[in-house]
Amino acid sequence: MDAVVVADGLEKRYGDTVALGGVSLAVEPGEVFGLIGPNGAGKTTLVRALTGTTVPDVGSASILGSEPTAVDRDRLGVLPQRFSPPERLTAAELIDYYAGLYGDAREPGEVIADVGVAGAADTRYEDLSGGQKRRVCVGTALVNDPDVLFLDEPTTGIDPAGRRTVWRLIEALAEGGTTVFLTTHDMAEAERLADRVGLLADGKLVAAGTPGELIAEHGGPNRLTVETDAEPGRLEGVSYPVEGRDGGLVVEGVEPAEIGDVVATLEKREVPYTGLTWTEPDLEDVYLELADGAERLRTLRGGGPPPGGEDAVEPTADGGETTPDGGER
Repeated sequence: MDAVVVADGLEKRYGDTVALGGVSLAVEPGEVFGLIGPNGAGKTTLVRALTGTTVPDVGSASILGSEPTAVDRDRLGVLPQRFSPPERLTAAELIDYYAGLYGDAREPGEVIADVGVAGAADTRYEDLSGGQKRRVCVGTALVNDPDVLFLDEPTTGIDPAGRRTVWRLIEALAEGGTTVFLTTHDMAEAERLADRVGLLADGKLVAAGTPGELIAEHGGPNRLTVETDAEPGRLEGVSYPVEGRDGGLVVEGVEPAEIGDVVATLEKREVPYTGLTWTEPDLEDVYLELADGAERLRTLRGGGPPPGGEDAVEPTADGGETTPDGGER
């Protein structure tokens, strides 16, 4: 089947600042695609270019085979990172209002329940907690039961229980065939929800693949952390790389079956320790490796502030300004 969301060589500048430096990607039907990257990497600018609210300088985008501005809006849901609905309306009234914008919308009461704010349905938006506000905003983006859903930092400010409610909702939407494009700084969120993850850094898509593929390629080795005050030299000559970190020693590349060998070495050399922790690499390790690598490369090339940084602004619908990645200016 043809890709549902396509970016082809998207470039976008704000003055002398490059927010997007030639981004290409394709999202397949029913896929959850997670976009991660540092602040100022251009994530929100990419979402805006894909949804037609920002016009790229170079390149093209399409949704469901059409230009973003030509897509049937009943088939598209968008939750911006910065979203300010009428604050004097109740949560239920807001969902009902947005339902009225579409030809065939879901029952507002169902949406309120799905996002976990049924108990606050009659509370004015301005009186909701920050997490409740964000969940109501998520509801406005899916009230039309869209075929394609863009979520820019959907769980920002939501408590752990509410975050898991939103996660389950996104998973249910994907199981029902909705294509989801989300940006997040929560690596656990990306690892749990996304079929594929792309990392945007310095305005470029530096890696993309399944979480497992990215972890295998960029996550680094397993690590055994030994809680001890001993110096790395106490394990000199062992067959694993050892380095000192706050609170202990980190032994890299140890498999579970080899932990006993390390323990035997510790005891043989009379190294005192209070605990052992074995961890596998995860998406956060990938993020740190690739984002730091992109930053080092930019520095070596003599680059200025990161693309999408504080010096780059664009107007917003309410007359203010934001950086290309959505922060207030």
